[in-house]
Amino acid sequence: MNDIENEKNTETENSEAEKKDRHESVKRKAKSQTQLLQEALGLGRDDTKDIEQKLYLARFFDYFTEDVFDFCYKERSIGTYKNDIGYFLEDIETEEGRREEDKLLKKSFENKKVVEVVSRLKDKAEELAMSNGFEKAVDKRLKVITLAVSLPIFGVLIIVMLLNLLPLWYIFPILCVGCMAPQLIRGNIMRKWYNFKEAHKTQFFTENRDDIMVLKTCTQELIDNMRTKLLDMEVPIQLIKFVLHSRDYENLDLVGEKRAKGGANQYFFSFAYPEGMEPFPMPDILLQQNPDLMKGDKPEKNFIILTEMKGKNGVISNFIPALKAELSDKINGTLNECGFTITPKNVKEIIPRYSETKIEVTEEMTEEEIPLAIYCTCGEIAKVVRTQICNYKTQLKFYLFEAEECECGEKIFALSLMDESDPVPEELREIFLI
Repeated sequence: MNDIENEKNTETENSEAEKKDRHESVKRKAKSQTQLLQEALGLGRDDTKDIEQKLYLARFFDYFTEDVFDFCYKERSIGTYKNDIGYFLEDIETEEGRREEDKLLKKSFENKKVVEVVSRLKDKAEELAMSNGFEKAVDKRLKVITLAVSLPIFGVLIIVMLLNLLPLWYIFPILCVGCMAPQLIRGNIMRKWYNFKEAHKTQFFTENRDDIMVLKTCTQELIDNMRTKLLDMEVPIQLIKFVLHSRDYENLDLVGEKRAKGGANQYFFSFAYPEGMEPFPMPDILLQQNPDLMKGDKPEKNFIILTEMKGKNGVISNFIPALKAELSDKINGTLNECGFTITPKNVKEIIPRYSETKIEVTEEMTEEEIPLAIYCTCGEIAKVVRTQICNYKTQLKFYLFEAEECECGEKIFALSLMDESDPVPEELREIFLI
């Protein structure tokens, strides 16, 4: 009996060790890919961290100055950005080997009192919003109103059905009203909010021009600092692309744009080489790993969204895959605004019922036994080779599954929430919830 128990314990230990080894293998592979990219571009870990920090702050200053109203009543988000500014300046002060340009950048930010400027602009934007009837964040107001309208209607509907007070065909009009009323109210509130922003944007800029220009100057200083450092290191800067919401900056090349109705436009930039300077050649190792670099940029279009997702704590138990190629521009723009972390978990650990081979579903199978899959546009099951966690403006984390190229020549990317209860920002609801 003891021998059997010992054998079981040994098998369990071996299984855990094998699982751990697999995790470590994936982690080492992801790490080596990152190191390969850094080495190919001549960037060390500290260099990469430095560029990411500066680009993160540049994008915040840019977005904040273009649409201050979007930050009204969002104390937590603003508090995070303020802390990040403080950490950035502290790193420059404490880290050894900092360039003289970084020390000048720190001194400039301190002289401009950028944290105080951010607070002052936010306070003034909230005063203007409050005087026009917006006393709390629009997304919170929408949640309250939606619940206030939906709950009574559905409460009445349940009572009517339980007590059989009305014929069944009366129920459908009530149900339609219950579904449509919140949407109509939401649309009306959002329309008023967009109209308010458009009507007061010029006025706010004029009255607060000095403070706004301080932050725009900070964005330009960050851009120039990054560009100078990358050129000094002879990095092929045409590979580094990012999104800003304004075209007011110098030393950038515009590579694309997306106009947005009722929100900030998106402009896709790369760093510009100084006039007369030949672009640095791209490392051969990058061209070998990604031949598409030789063809120029190719935005992805095959995006699968795992709709009606069920799952908690990063483990997905059910979903319905939906191709949303028509939203590819919006999804590409969203991903350009994300930070990425490669997860060491494989697809089977995230989606336990995932199957890369077709299994015939029988009537005897329970729901838990029916396999899940993500399909290519040709109908074949996609083989997921990498999973990343995307962090969208610190507001939402979601999965990005990348499949290997199918035999038909297409490549599939799938997006999914990590938890069915995660609150989705209004601008991403069309992607994940509709």
